[in-house]
Amino acid sequence: MITHIRMKNFKSWLDSGEVKLAPLTGFFGTNSSGKSSLLQMLLLLKQSVGTNKAIFFGDENSLVNLGNFREVIHGHKEKELLELEFGCTLQNPLTVEIPRYNYGFSTTLPLAIDSFTFNTAIQGVDNTPSVKYSSYEVGPDEDLKMKWENRSINIGNRVETVGASLSNFYHFSGGSRDALLRHLTSSFEKVFAHVYYLGPTRVDPRRHYNWQGGHPAHIRQWGDRTIDALLSARVRKLNTSHGTEEVPIDDKISHWLQRMELAHSFSLDWTSQGATQYEVRLQKSPASAAVTLVDMGYGLGQFLPALVLCYYAPEGSTLILEQPGIHLHPKIQSQLADLLIEVVTERNLQILVESHSEHLLNRLQRRIAEEKISVDKTALYFCRNDNSVSNIERLKIDEFGNIANWPENFFGDEMGDLFAMTKAQRERQKRAEG
Repeated sequence: MITHIRMKNFKSWLDSGEVKLAPLTGFFGTNSSGKSSLLQMLLLLKQSVGTNKAIFFGDENSLVNLGNFREVIHGHKEKELLELEFGCTLQNPLTVEIPRYNYGFSTTLPLAIDSFTFNTAIQGVDNTPSVKYSSYEVGPDEDLKMKWENRSINIGNRVETVGASLSNFYHFSGGSRDALLRHLTSSFEKVFAHVYYLGPTRVDPRRHYNWQGGHPAHIRQWGDRTIDALLSARVRKLNTSHGTEEVPIDDKISHWLQRMELAHSFSLDWTSQGATQYEVRLQKSPASAAVTLVDMGYGLGQFLPALVLCYYAPEGSTLILEQPGIHLHPKIQSQLADLLIEVVTERNLQILVESHSEHLLNRLQRRIAEEKISVDKTALYFCRNDNSVSNIERLKIDEFGNIANWPENFFGDEMGDLFAMTKAQRERQKRAEG
């Protein structure tokens, strides 16, 4: 699980400070307040893995396309450093032998590693990014803080290896900690291999889908592999049914569509056109005709990828969801909170969600009060932009779901609108009477 993030000079963030993440983390705020940028930092790191580049700002096919260094650096101040940091816990702790030197004697000490913090600083040279430094911190021991800078590895307060290699911004090696660094590099890659992203804009539903039997690793940021994922999960279930009691994804999809009253029935079957062509059929009610996904309304087609991803992603994964309920009715936006709580608790997923929905937040508050999810399993934030600088405030929620520091006009000026409406009504009544 990713435990915290921090960024300096990243887009509208001069310094985000340490933003602690929970199993269920929500980012709320006005438009252009910087909440999407918080998530983009993680996507930037993920898409940079394995590229052998200082950092990969992306292109039209990547998770996020940030342009170039000048467009990313805060205030377009190209001489500043772009600093990115995250911490994480590992699902499978590592045990490595660490050299120790005491009074001239060399020994090894087995060390169990269940977490680490990574930090990097990127500088722009003629608008081209290069690594200024990168570091790993493992535990409180200064001797296990390793930093690559100026072609040297600093371990604790000493320089151990001059001319150390840097394969990319997170992969450096050399010196007595080489084995540990290899483990950390591998863990870095595994952490981001289990980060899955669904963006706010998804592909439109289709009447027919072609599936050639492939097994996508993810449904992609546009959700265009959603049906492939459903069919893949069905085949995998058949192939491994002797060793698992998992509920098929189809059953979970049907359950939530019924619970949310989006559809009475859901099916995914071959069409008459051939064995590789499929269609989604749904019934709105028991008496209604079964229609394709195209004919069920835009909101359902846009929500289905989010629903599928919650059950297709491997257990223990981190899901980044932008506006998952953007086209849903307020009642269903509330129930979306129940879906997220279920997969966090039952599938050990970490959910990072960016939303404008007060209905989702209100349901989360209610479920905290009802003890469906503990307050320490949530982290909810409000973002704002003041004079082109983003700021973030964690909402202080107690065990009863109350928010002590509710920001002014969090979801608009509802009371102001009601007061103005009442005032207008009275003025009209006075004019009518007199």
